[in-house]
Amino acid sequence: MAGAMTTNTMGNLTTLIKRLEAATSRLEDLAMPMNPSSSTNGTVPIAGLAAAPISADTPDTGATPKSGVEPLPQAINDFDSLIHGDVHAYVNFSEDLGGLVAEQSASVLRAFVAERNFLIVATKAKKPDIQSPKYMEILKDLQSTMGAVNDIREANRGSPFFNHLTTVSEGIAMLGWITIDPKPADYVIDTLGSAQYNGNRVLREYKDKDHAHVEWVQSYYRIFKSLASYIKQHYPTGVTWNNKDGIDPLEALHQVRSGQTSSSSAAKAPLASVPPPPPPLPSFDNAPPPPPMPTNGAKVGGSSDMGAIFDQLSKGEAVTAGLRKVDPSLQTHKNPSLRANAVVPSSTSDSQSSLSSRGKSPVPGKRPKPESMRTKKPPRKELDGNKWIIENFDNPSDGLIEIDARISHSILITRCTKTTIRVLNKANAISIDSSSQVSLIIDSLVSAVDVIKTPRFELQVIGTLPTIMLDQVDGASIYLSRESLGTEIFTSKCAAVNVNVPGVTDEDDYRECPVPEQLKTVVRDGAVVSEIVEHAG
Repeated sequence: MAGAMTTNTMGNLTTLIKRLEAATSRLEDLAMPMNPSSSTNGTVPIAGLAAAPISADTPDTGATPKSGVEPLPQAINDFDSLIHGDVHAYVNFSEDLGGLVAEQSASVLRAFVAERNFLIVATKAKKPDIQSPKYMEILKDLQSTMGAVNDIREANRGSPFFNHLTTVSEGIAMLGWITIDPKPADYVIDTLGSAQYNGNRVLREYKDKDHAHVEWVQSYYRIFKSLASYIKQHYPTGVTWNNKDGIDPLEALHQVRSGQTSSSSAAKAPLASVPPPPPPLPSFDNAPPPPPMPTNGAKVGGSSDMGAIFDQLSKGEAVTAGLRKVDPSLQTHKNPSLRANAVVPSSTSDSQSSLSSRGKSPVPGKRPKPESMRTKKPPRKELDGNKWIIENFDNPSDGLIEIDARISHSILITRCTKTTIRVLNKANAISIDSSSQVSLIIDSLVSAVDVIKTPRFELQVIGTLPTIMLDQVDGASIYLSRESLGTEIFTSKCAAVNVNVPGVTDEDDYRECPVPEQLKTVVRDGAVVSEIVEHAG
């Protein structure tokens, strides 16, 4: 028993040491902006972050800005408010979970500080060439901190919090909006979709076990929405530079790192003055019960009063006193000739007025025209923000349609017939809908190819592809490369789907493997079990 107590004591001590290390790391991150001369890693001092005292003994160094320090634009002050609000709320929830989650949140905070430095440089300098060493030097701190967030995920794949770490590492790409034109806010929202893939797994796993993890996910999601709103307000078409009277970018970077730029308004305002983060997202897991039915004495008004309805029902036969009696000559079950005519004639003016007062049945809506009767629209190939739109191509004369994609681009292909499409470079996702005889050749994708209602579809993968989803596809041929043999294929209401995989050597032909269509379902021990039906001979 003494050995068990010693083991528990050591376990508690180890846990306490890890939490103290995480808290110490965060205190160091908050303390570095207070002393610009002590910064050795290029972190930019943020007056707003340093305004809140860490402890009772911490002096308010941000109350009086240094003389000769120029104030910051409103865009930077609002970015500080975003860090104080949603980013710090996420960091606080991460520290409550502790461990690797708290360590990764500290790297996220440093990445936001590095992006703040980039924005300050943009307000002071002329825009350099994006391929120049100057531009890469300005991005260096941001790239290193974003890489640190991903390194924590890669180094801890066996962690029970791997979904937490993956959610953050997939979403940290949102800070890359500073390199996107002309709609960076849309890029941030698209990145949220990548983070939600694993984030929603955390929500499903912990919604009935530990609500702290649910709040942690929701706090991270709020950062995306707040950042997108901030971008729409200050940088709707991309980061703006001081091209009119700006200085050299490296000189501006040196000034920012040496602490020659500060925000007097942020320094005077304490952290408590920052508006609170938005309320958490609604959760329908533990929804309150519906309101009670009103009593007889509670008059809601009109015919919706349930008490009045029950009072009328209690009258017995008197409840039907106001109904009109149908004349026997108008009753179809007594007059077969009326059923043959299918129209009941009106005999009296009284019955005519009664029939005219009845409501008419709603007119059914128009059914959509068949595809063959629709007016053909001109072909369209257009990049709208980060989305390629390919539609209305019918056996194009040019033959091959090429798309020069980027990693942030998604591609929508719709209403195309007898069309071959070549996607160059690595894209995000591809969706094909309501097309026929479409052939698709891709290099690599980040997420998936989603095909809906597209018969006689062909796909060739040269690089890597995580997922293929087929829905209502009649006839499909998929050619995988050696790098994409781990691709997951999901089919629903599909027929004649064949997957072609390379042979053992490069000289061998592709081997065709049909996707099963026929399943046998039985009930075993109270559970429904489905098995693939195999035909021998």
